[in-house]
Amino acid sequence: MIQEIKNLKEKNNVLLVAHYYQQDCIVEIADLVGDSLELARKASSSNEDIVLFCGVGFMGQSVKILAPKKRVFMPKIACCSMARMIDDTYFDKSIEILKSYGIDEVFPITYINSNAEVKAKVAELGGVVCTSSNAKKIMDYALKQNKKIFFLPDRCLGQNLAQSQGLKSVVLGIDSKEDVILSDVICYDGFCSVHQLFKVEDIEFFKEKYKDILIAVHPECPPEVVQKADFVGSTSQIISFVNGLDDSQKVAVGTEFNLVNRLRPSKNGIQNTFVLSSTKPECPTMNETTLQDVLNSLNAIDSGEAYNEIILNSDVALKAKIALDKMLELS
Repeated sequence: MIQEIKNLKEKNNVLLVAHYYQQDCIVEIADLVGDSLELARKASSSNEDIVLFCGVGFMGQSVKILAPKKRVFMPKIACCSMARMIDDTYFDKSIEILKSYGIDEVFPITYINSNAEVKAKVAELGGVVCTSSNAKKIMDYALKQNKKIFFLPDRCLGQNLAQSQGLKSVVLGIDSKEDVILSDVICYDGFCSVHQLFKVEDIEFFKEKYKDILIAVHPECPPEVVQKADFVGSTSQIISFVNGLDDSQKVAVGTEFNLVNRLRPSKNGIQNTFVLSSTKPECPTMNETTLQDVLNSLNAIDSGEAYNEIILNSDVALKAKIALDKMLELS
């Protein structure tokens, strides 16, 4: 099957890309592996005419936005639960609520984990897209606009970012109108179902079990978890941090299982890298894509019967690209 996949890729000039959270069998055959923005940038500038993206829907959209002339397909258009928590209608309703509070001007920042329509809405208000790795740079830029910052859809990333810069944050729909008015950063009430699994109790367990163990977590984790971690960073930053540790240094990592499981394999039966959870933090939608799905998709492309192509409204794509390009410029 793997050789057949390789032959079909070469025959049809297809670039196969996979997010870090994909199953090992997908990662092993991919031409590019990375986080969402890294893949979008590299895939959009590649020489191949067709991109086959193994990930979740908004990631395939990002490639199409940055490289509209490429054809982008996905073996499975899996959803990101966080991205599903907001759409253009919910965005408009949130802005209406803020206006009813007397907040007429906001500077919106949308996490890249959002669909193209939301990115376009953000662009219309002069806002920017961010990732977990460049969020601080984007926040620094936003603060210079002298407007109330509306961060969406991940409340945890927004809260953690605000706290790291000494800013007051609230969650729209949870905190009071008075607190919203007095805040610096207003967060939409979205979250990552996987990173919500990590608890302070997990950190305490590992700290009690292993002396001098380090805790590394993703900023999508709850604020109370992030506060107790030794290192906080994006997926790529976590990989660099863990790989830079001495082999004998124990570390517990708070992010998706597939990625953590590939970090620093055990040596001589000694395991020094652990998943920071009592349950398996596996993203169900990232794990939907199988080798058979990849093969089926390539066969469909080869026969001229391709499916799951990413098609975007041209106006939406153009506006979303403005917000993405601004992020790239600021990064």
